[in-house]
Amino acid sequence: MSNICREVITLQLGHYSNFVGTHWWNIQDASLSYDPEMPPGDFQSDVMFREGQTLGGSITYTPRLISMDLKGSLQTLRQEGSLYDTSKETSALSWDGSLMVHKESPPAKNAFLEDLDKLDCGDILTLPGFSTSSRSSCSLSVDTVNSQLARVQKKYSLEGSVKVWSDFLRIHLHPRTISVIHQYNHDGEADRLEAFGQGEALLQGAVLEDLDDKLHFFVEECDYFQGFQVLCDMTDGFAGLGSKVTEMLQDAYGARGILTFGTAPISHPNSQTPMKDLYHLLNCALGMVHMASHSSFFCPLTLRGGLGLRPASPISFPYLNYDPSLWYHSSSVLSLALDALTVPYRLRSNSVPMWQLADSLSTSGRKVVAAYGAVPFPMMHGSSLPDALSACESLPWKPLSTCAEAGDGRCYGQWVTLKGLEGQRLTSSVAPGMEPPSPLHSLHNGEDVLASYITSFYPTAPLALQLVSRPSKLTPPFPRIFSQALTEQGLQQDLLPTSSQVSSVPVITSLQSGPALDPWLSELHRSISAFDIRRVAPSFLSQGLEMADYSEALEELRLLARKYRDDSSGTTRSSSDEEDDD
Repeated sequence: MSNICREVITLQLGHYSNFVGTHWWNIQDASLSYDPEMPPGDFQSDVMFREGQTLGGSITYTPRLISMDLKGSLQTLRQEGSLYDTSKETSALSWDGSLMVHKESPPAKNAFLEDLDKLDCGDILTLPGFSTSSRSSCSLSVDTVNSQLARVQKKYSLEGSVKVWSDFLRIHLHPRTISVIHQYNHDGEADRLEAFGQGEALLQGAVLEDLDDKLHFFVEECDYFQGFQVLCDMTDGFAGLGSKVTEMLQDAYGARGILTFGTAPISHPNSQTPMKDLYHLLNCALGMVHMASHSSFFCPLTLRGGLGLRPASPISFPYLNYDPSLWYHSSSVLSLALDALTVPYRLRSNSVPMWQLADSLSTSGRKVVAAYGAVPFPMMHGSSLPDALSACESLPWKPLSTCAEAGDGRCYGQWVTLKGLEGQRLTSSVAPGMEPPSPLHSLHNGEDVLASYITSFYPTAPLALQLVSRPSKLTPPFPRIFSQALTEQGLQQDLLPTSSQVSSVPVITSLQSGPALDPWLSELHRSISAFDIRRVAPSFLSQGLEMADYSEALEELRLLARKYRDDSSGTTRSSSDEEDDD
C-alpha cells in the first residue's frame, strides 16, 4: 500500500474521554523519535499530529485534536495553551478612578507538573509539542522531555493529586484545541450536565460556532484527510452532545470515516445514587443508538462489568493492579487498549484507511462493534509467540465493551492487533527431526501463528490481523499499575520480583462484530423497557428529551439488536424472540 499520510482529527467529548485521551496522547508523544539518525518507526506520526508555527516563528508539533469539557475542568491548564503567550496582551483602560484588584490564587500543581515547569525552557526544542524539523539550523544536542524526566529519576505517585485530566498532561496543545462549555459546571451540585437531552440542546449558538470554526481550521490544512477519531462520554449529558456532534460530522464529512469510542468509567465519585445510576443507563443506551447511526462504527470502551444497574465486578487482568475507583488508573488501561485498537490507520506502511476498517466490521448496518483486549499480552520472557499462545487455555483477551464472547465460533468480522513483541521470537525453533510441540510451532512467520490460533476459535469468521513490533512506551506520569513480576518490557518472568519499573508492554486487542452483540443489546433494551420513564424518571424527560424521541430510540435499539441475530445455526428461537419480531 501507499505511504501517503492520511490525516485524522481526534475529538474528545467529556471529562472521562479526556482522561483516556490524555494518557493516549502521552503514549504517542513518548513514541515520537527526535533523533534524525534513527530509522523511521512503525507509525506515521503526522497522521495524528500537525506541524505549525507560533507567532514568533517557532515550529510546533501538536495533536490534531478538539477537546470539549465543562467549566472548571482545566485547573492549571490554560484554555489557549502556552504555545502562544497571550498573557502579554494588555487592553487599554478608560476608567480614571481608583481600581481594586482581586486576584485568585492559581490551583496548586502536583509534583509532575512542577517538574515539567522546572525543565530547562531556554531552548525551545526541549519542550514537548515542538517539532524536530526546527533543528535544521542549529547544532544543539537533542534533549526531550523523555530524556529530562529520565534524569529526574522520580517514580511519581499522583493517585492523591490527580483531580482532572490536565494534571497529567505532558504535551502542549494547539490554541484551537480546547473548548470549554460554560453553561455547565464540572464540580458541585448545581448546573450539571447529567441528561442526554441537555447535551443534545448544547450544539447551537456559540458552542456550535466554536466547534465549526475549529473543525474548519484542522480539516482545511489536511492534504489526505481520512476521518475522525471520536472519544465520547456515554454516561452523562455528553452522550447527547456526542450524538449531535457525530450527526454534524456525518452531514458535513459523510465520505470520511467516523470511528466513535464511547467511554464509561467504572464509578462516578460523589454521584452514586439509584436515580443517577438510572440516568447513566439511559444516557448509555440513547448515546449508543444515536452515535452508532451517525458513525462508521461505534465501540463502547470501558472496564465496567456491565452497563446495567447492577453490573458485575470490573474487568481484571493478571499482572495488573489498578484501582477501579480511580479514573487516573482505569483510563490508563483503556488508553493502552486504544493504542492497539487504532493501529491500522496510523501505520507508516501497509496502513488501512478508517473506512476500510469500518466496512470490514459494520456490514448490513451492524454499526456497533465490541472490543476485547489483554493488557499486558501474556508472554514469558525468553519464550516465543507459539509458546505464549499454546499456554493460553482460551483466548487471552477480556471484554472491553462489557459484551462477553459467544464462545461458539460465530463472528461476522474480526480485526486483531498484537503490538509490542519487539525483540521477541515470533516463531519456534524446532530442531530437525523433532516433533513440534503444537501445530503453531511448525509455522514460519508471526502472522501465520496468530492467524492459525485465532482461526481455531473462529474457524469460519473473516479475520484481519496486524503484528506491530514497537510496544506502547510507559513514561511519566503513567501510573505504576503493573506487577513487579514483569520485566521492564512487560513480560512475565520466573525470577523474583524486581524493583525496576515497567517501561513498555505488549498488548493484544480484537474488534468484533458477531451474534454475541444480539443478547447484549437485547438485555440493554429490556433493562430500559422494564420501567415507565414518565413515572420513574420524569426529570430525565424534562431536560429536553421528547417522549416520542425516547420511544423511537428504544425501538431503534431493539431493531439494532436484531441485526446481530444469526438464524443460520439452526437453533430453536424462544417465544420471547418471536414476540420481539412482532
